[in-house]
Amino acid sequence: MSVVKVIEVLAESKDGFEAATKVAVKEAAKTVKNIKSVYVKDMQAIVEGEEIVNYRVNVKISFKVD
Repeated sequence: MSVVKVIEVLAESKDGFEAATKVAVKEAAKTVKNIKSVYVKDMQAIVEGEEIVNYRVNVKISFKVD
């Protein structure tokens, strides 16, 4: 039997939601091993003037516990 744990991570990028999601996984992978999936729970864009300047995601990352 295996155990899967889920953590919640917030990340941001100037290059879009997909890039922000990749940042979340890359940063989590520095301390978490066996990442199996990422679920984008929430997305937010920061606007200055008439331009989007930053994209943020709130993700759930699941990983297998050894």
